[in-house]
Amino acid sequence: MTKRLLVPVDGSDPADTALEFALEEYPDADITALSVTDPTDVGYGSVEAAPSTFEHLQRTAEERTEAVLEAARETASERGIELATETVIGMPSRAIVEWAENNEIDGIVIGSHGREGVTRVLLGSVAESVVRRSPVPVTVVR
Repeated sequence: MTKRLLVPVDGSDPADTALEFALEEYPDADITALSVTDPTDVGYGSVEAAPSTFEHLQRTAEERTEAVLEAARETASERGIELATETVIGMPSRAIVEWAENNEIDGIVIGSHGREGVTRVLLGSVAESVVRRSPVPVTVVR
């Protein structure tokens, strides 16, 4: 049976490293790169998201997401691997865990942190939450 892996991607170095790890360690697996658009990021849910600017913000978020997923597909293609990609909107850790639960995923490979700062030096808050809540094994890549 083919292993089914989920790799959350956000364009950060740790996420890119996690994807490369998954592609190298599990070349025969069915790997899905998941991009999560966080509605609490600047723009969504703020005064800046007035109707006049909402379409622009949405378009910008969609373009960024597509660029992240295209880079992931290119990384996989360079290794001769076909990569499935998915996009969801939600709180990142919750969306990752829910996607794994709803799609018969065997494991998650996640970067140690996607943001910078003292609080995310060892393990990012999203990665930590995924580790705690995931119903499947999680590999954290640094």
